[in-house]
Amino acid sequence: MLAGPVMTGRDGCITPEAAQTLPGLLRERVKRNPDSRAYGFHDDGTRSWKSLTWRQVAHGAASIQSALRKEPLARGDRVGIMLRNCVEWVMFDLAALGLDLVTVPLYTNDRAENVAYIIRNAGIKLILVQNQRQWSQLSQVEGIRVALQRAVCLAPVEGSGSDGILVSLRDWQEKGAQDSYECLPTKSGELATIVYTSGTTGRPKGVMLSHDNILRNAYAALQCAEFSSHDVFLSFLPLSHALERTAGCFMPMMANSKVTFARSVQQLAQDLLEVCPTVFVSVPRIYEMMYTRILGQIEQRPSLARKVFSWTLQTGWRRTEWKSGRNRWHWSLLLWPLFEYLVAGKITRRLGGKLRYAIAGGAALDRTITQFFISLGVPLYQGYGMTESGPVISVGRPRGNDPFSIGKALPGVEVRLTADSELCTRSKCVMLGYYKNPQATQQVIDEEGWLHTGDIVRVSAEGYLYITGRIKDIIVLANAEKVSPQDMESAICADPLFEQVMLLGEGRPFLCALLVLNETQWNALAASLGLERTHLADKAVRKHALQRVADCLQSFPGYAQVRRVCLYLEPWTVENGLLTPTLKVRKPELARRFAKDIDAMYGSLAE
Repeated sequence: MLAGPVMTGRDGCITPEAAQTLPGLLRERVKRNPDSRAYGFHDDGTRSWKSLTWRQVAHGAASIQSALRKEPLARGDRVGIMLRNCVEWVMFDLAALGLDLVTVPLYTNDRAENVAYIIRNAGIKLILVQNQRQWSQLSQVEGIRVALQRAVCLAPVEGSGSDGILVSLRDWQEKGAQDSYECLPTKSGELATIVYTSGTTGRPKGVMLSHDNILRNAYAALQCAEFSSHDVFLSFLPLSHALERTAGCFMPMMANSKVTFARSVQQLAQDLLEVCPTVFVSVPRIYEMMYTRILGQIEQRPSLARKVFSWTLQTGWRRTEWKSGRNRWHWSLLLWPLFEYLVAGKITRRLGGKLRYAIAGGAALDRTITQFFISLGVPLYQGYGMTESGPVISVGRPRGNDPFSIGKALPGVEVRLTADSELCTRSKCVMLGYYKNPQATQQVIDEEGWLHTGDIVRVSAEGYLYITGRIKDIIVLANAEKVSPQDMESAICADPLFEQVMLLGEGRPFLCALLVLNETQWNALAASLGLERTHLADKAVRKHALQRVADCLQSFPGYAQVRRVCLYLEPWTVENGLLTPTLKVRKPELARRFAKDIDAMYGSLAE
């Protein structure tokens, strides 16, 4: 049995047994709460936020099913979704799943060549795209027009679509369709979706997840905290990301919570103020950006204001430690109401003022940034997982949370460590395998059903998990000392000057770093040094950067220090091929592209 919060009554949680399948989950939710708020979105035409009920969502999915039935598709065929987060994304997903089709989510910011590879590898026959420009870029890749039999465009299509493949969603759907939402009989263990990994070191692999994998994972996550129809999730992380789809789509559906779709990164701050979410799930990069922005604003304030901010952080952290039982009460806690009024409350109100759960997942969050937000009263919890596990493996809980850990394993999810401290997990959430790649499947799932994560972890006596590195990322220096770059890179990025970092040193005598600078911070630094903004190779600049890196790494061993740096202003992005669609660094590609700079750093021991 899964232990944890239990919701009863009409708004109660739908169990995997009651849902049976993912489309069955929608059917059951409509049956219980047809007129409850389901999804919110911003209507650019009226410049206002609007909502749809579960009944309306099911009706929209039924309309899409009418169109899908007219296509030459058989049960088990694959269809792709390449949209930004929106109601149509969810409707199309549920419509296809209800007809026993297999959905393949795709990233809108991915390069056309990568998307084309997935289309061919998965055998996608029909794809839903954002607009005509997106299709134009994709259709230019050789063989795509042959591989696909239909491309449906969310936006209106100008002209006739030119090739007979492209059609607008409005024209494709059968107007006035009144058919009820259909769920063909499907076993819970059958394939529901193929989610491709980000491909940091090579071609992405297709993770096959069943209906039961996702339902069990969402239900287990619900046991870790209390959710209800009063909760509002702000959906920001792409739905093509396994974390957002499970925790930001199917989990709220189980709990009868509302999901509102954010507009964009640029409008996220305004969306937080207007939507006032109670739950926000994102990757560490968003919290890092918020941290840098707040610090930058504080640095512009008078000396007294900066001191008050520092006192707020100190008192807020002391309050957190006292409330969690890790420290004794201190007289300075009497000042917290004042600091909350002057500082902390203003920041939490900028996040909407109603946040109950701010979840960071997808990568480790730096300790400095974690402590910063928690000290200000932001209810921040770290989680951990991988697409192959449904994806959530562990998460922090409101009761007894260690903010620096990735929480405890979900109910029903087993974890253990190998002799090398690699975390392994086993549960009903673990994938069916990699699509068309049994060899890769055997490499990560052993004969006993344990999924090997590749992450090095330690476990406390209380069961908290702490990531300490990644097996494949371990850097072995020439003196045989081993360095785990993940924590060091996070620590360096806690400095507002550094936007992105990659450590190097495999087989070398010391560590070097490639650093992308924050443009605003660099402009101010260049002015203070009396330099042009293009003088990144100036000795004084490198010396200053090295000192700031050293300050960030004070808590690390002496051999784990950076001796050389190369500085850049152009960020690593998906568009230039240096980031995956999930914003992970493609380290092999970085090493190849900047090989000359790397060789130059190791070319001389002289400063």
